[in-house]
Amino acid sequence: MDACIRNNVKVIGKGKQTMVLVHGFGCDQNVWRYITAGLLANYRLVLIDQVGVGNSALAAYDSDKYATLHGYAADIVEVCHSLALQDVILVGHSVGAMISLLSAIQEPELFSKLILIGPSPCYINDHDYIGGFEQADINAILAMMNKDFRSWANAFAPLIMGNPECPSLAHELIDSFCHADSAIAKEFARVMFLSDNRQDLPKVITKTLILQCSEDIIAPAEVGAFVHHAIPDSTLITLRATGHCPHLSAPIETLAAIETFLHQAGPVENHASAVAGIA
Repeated sequence: MDACIRNNVKVIGKGKQTMVLVHGFGCDQNVWRYITAGLLANYRLVLIDQVGVGNSALAAYDSDKYATLHGYAADIVEVCHSLALQDVILVGHSVGAMISLLSAIQEPELFSKLILIGPSPCYINDHDYIGGFEQADINAILAMMNKDFRSWANAFAPLIMGNPECPSLAHELIDSFCHADSAIAKEFARVMFLSDNRQDLPKVITKTLILQCSEDIIAPAEVGAFVHHAIPDSTLITLRATGHCPHLSAPIETLAAIETFLHQAGPVENHASAVAGIA
């Protein structure tokens, strides 16, 4: 099956340079809708649904292929080849950020810039490394998902999204989780939460932006700093936004930070916000 069919690829925008957007766990390409309007004039946007969510081809799911994040990364590279893309800006959120990173390692010549929103190479605390969770925490999360996926979604989506003053955001995330194929989602969650890609970070040669939220239960500040220090040519911007999905909860600030990175000549220092006057 062609990768563009398998991943329900949509191409929009009039720009000369291509930007590929890779969503996170339990979401689909619709999650980018608040920032795509600000990108359409300058970029050709490639939107995908990872296998198991949205309008992807569920029949294409292969437990062996997707037993590691490399299987999903191979899909991104295949989509790029299918569309004959070059000089790609690759944007990934959450686990989609790590999938994007692995894609850039697999074929670095395809990608000119890498933008990672809330990345985490390892969710489990390990000696001096702070991933945000103990092994027992992850075991409990996976057990709850296996027992009652909908109850898990209702309990955890508000924690992931944050921003309790905007409950509609959490409700949207719950709906997204519950519309995903639950069997595939459970397998994907296990792969995601148990992956350890810390050793892959120094292999990245693509110029990289790391967007870190000021408060994020899934990817705490220590994780963003770890990723920044491990990737040689990287810039870390800490947003004022809270929660794990700033492209939904703070799209203006997220878009401004992305545009600043894409148009600045050299790396910028980590600071509370790289863009002055962001609301």
